Amino acid sequence: MAPRNKEQELEVLTWIFDVLGEKVPSGQYEDILKDGIWLCKLINKLAPGSVKKIQERGTNFQLMENIQRFQAAVKKYGVPEEEIFQTADLFERRNIPQVTLSLYALGRITQKHPEFKGPTLGPKMSDKNERSFTEEQLRAHEGQLNLQMGFNKGASQSGHGGFGNTRHM
Repeated sequence: MAPRNKEQELEVLTWIFDVLGEKVPSGQYEDILKDGIWLCKLINKLAPGSVKKIQERGTNFQLMENIQRFQAAVKKYGVPEEEIFQTADLFERRNIPQVTLSLYALGRITQKHPEFKGPTLGPKMSDKNERSFTEEQLRAHEGQLNLQMGFNKGASQSGHGGFGNTRHM
């Protein structure tokens, strides 16, 4: 498990509440996010109507449903499944760094949604940069490879005792 990074956690919280247009509440990072309410509000701001029902209070099971609804919504939004944290990572604090990485992934994916004009989180995604080469350009390096491959002439491992050599001189 990766160590926690307080700077990244602060950056994530700042981003979430900038997107929501609200002040960051006081408290610990994991406590603010634990019940999934803010996360559901976030994805609803990014993709309106993503989470139909947000449990504002209730049993642990009901609050965990918020996290599960958030996870389903961010997957639909485009965050790769392998980058989405598990419910227990947040709710039971099993892997808070993974929660942070997941939220960075969500921040990254917002850049693929031109309808979202809000603040960004993390580095800017690169644009597709396709290159096309002519057959002549593709073949130009073939001669160089052949020169490199013949470079080890005369090198051998004969005389190298290896690991299994038990004879002593």
